Amino acid sequence: MDPLLLGALLIASILFCAALGLPIGIAMSAVSLLGMWLITGEAFMLTTAQTLPYAVGSDFVFVVIPMFILMGAITSATGITSELYRAAHRWTSGVRGGLYYATTLAAGGFGAINGSTVVSATIFTKIALPEMLTFGYSRSVSAGCIVAAGTFAALIPPSLAMVIYGILTEESIGRLLMAGLGPGFVTIAVYFLGTAILVRTQPSVAPPDVEHFTMADKVQSLKGLWAILLLVFLVMGGIYSGIMFPSTAGAAGAGGAILISILRGKMSGKGFVESLKETAIMTAVLFLIIIGGLLLSRLLLVSGVLREITSMFGDDGMSVAWFLTLAVLMFIVLGMFIDGLSMLVMTVPIMYPISQTLGLDPIWFGVIVVKLVEIGAITPPVGLNLFAVIAASDGEVDAKTAFRGVLPFLVMEAATLLLIIWFPVIAVGLPNLMFN
Repeated sequence: MDPLLLGALLIASILFCAALGLPIGIAMSAVSLLGMWLITGEAFMLTTAQTLPYAVGSDFVFVVIPMFILMGAITSATGITSELYRAAHRWTSGVRGGLYYATTLAAGGFGAINGSTVVSATIFTKIALPEMLTFGYSRSVSAGCIVAAGTFAALIPPSLAMVIYGILTEESIGRLLMAGLGPGFVTIAVYFLGTAILVRTQPSVAPPDVEHFTMADKVQSLKGLWAILLLVFLVMGGIYSGIMFPSTAGAAGAGGAILISILRGKMSGKGFVESLKETAIMTAVLFLIIIGGLLLSRLLLVSGVLREITSMFGDDGMSVAWFLTLAVLMFIVLGMFIDGLSMLVMTVPIMYPISQTLGLDPIWFGVIVVKLVEIGAITPPVGLNLFAVIAASDGEVDAKTAFRGVLPFLVMEAATLLLIIWFPVIAVGLPNLMFN
C-alpha cells in the first residue's frame, strides 16, 4: 500500500474508533499494534507490545508527569486557588469587567502550580462563575472567560503539554518549560486588552463594578499567596539555577505542596487520599495516551509513512508559512473531535520531523503546537474545557451558552498565536538567555 494512503487510513481508523466511544489511548494502541502485525509480522508486534510500555513506565524522565499532577491536586484541595482568586478580585475591583480580569489573573497564577487545563477550568467554574452571575455578568461571556482562562495551564510552567512534547521529541524539557513563560504572559495581556474592548463595545456583558477595596485590603489579600510563590520558586528556581532536573523539580514541587498543606492545616486525611487517587487516575490515563502515541510513532517509522511524508514536504520545497497554515488547520479540525493531549501525541510524531526538515526552531515550534492544543481545548463542539465548565456549573451553563461565550476568546487566542509566529523571541528569548 502507498505509505501516504496507509498513514491516512491509520489516522482515520483511530478517529473512527474514538467516535465509537473507545478511549483514544486504547484506540491508538489497538490500531498501531494491528498495523504492526499486518506490516512487520507477529514477532515485531509482540516485541514492541512487551518492551515499549515497560520502557515508558520505567523511564525516570516520566516521573515529572505524576509529580506535577500531584502538586496541582494538593494545592487545589488546600484552598490556595480561592485565596488567589480573592486577591485578584480585590486588585481588579472598581473597573467594569473586573471579575473577567480577576479570573484571567487568577487562572494565570494557578497555571504556575498546576499543569492541567481541565482542572483549572473546573475549579474556576466553582469559584468564579457564582460571583459573576451574582453581580449580573453575562452568563455566556462568563463561561467563555473561564473556559479560555483555564488553558493558561498548558503554557505557563509546570505544563504537562510541554513535558509530553519534550518526551515525544527528546527536546530539553527545561527549555520548553521556560519557553512557555513569555507566551503565557503575552496571552494574559491579550486577554486583558480583548476584555477591555469587549466590555466597552458591549457594556451589557459586564455591569459597572460597584465594589471597592482600600489599598490596605488589597495588600492584605496578598499575604495568602506565599504558598504559590514558594512552589514557583522551588520548581522554576530549581530548573533555572541548574540545581534540579525537571523530574527532580517536579518531586520538589509535590513535596513542597504537601508540606504547605500541613503548615496551613487545611488538608484532611480524606482530602490527601483523594488527591492521591486523582493523581493516580490522571497519570494512568496520560500514560495510556503517551504509550498509544509512541506505538503509533513506531508504526509510522517502520512502515515508511514518516519517511515518505518528510521527503514529500522537503522535495516540494514547502514554505514555512504554508506548513504552519496547514498545522493550524489540522489542529483546529482535530480539536473539534479529540482532547488536546491525545491530539498532541497523534500529531507530533508526524509534524516534528517535518518542522526540522524546514529548519524551524524546535522549542519555538513546540510553543506553537501547545498554543494550538490550547485553542483545540476551547473549540466547539468537542473542546474539552468547554465540557469541563458545563459539567462543573451544576446546570447554570449549557452547551449553547458556552459555545457562544467562548467565541471572543477564540479571536484573542488567534491574535496571540499570530504574535508568537511573527515574533519568535517571545517564545525562545528566555530559554536562550537562561540556557546559553
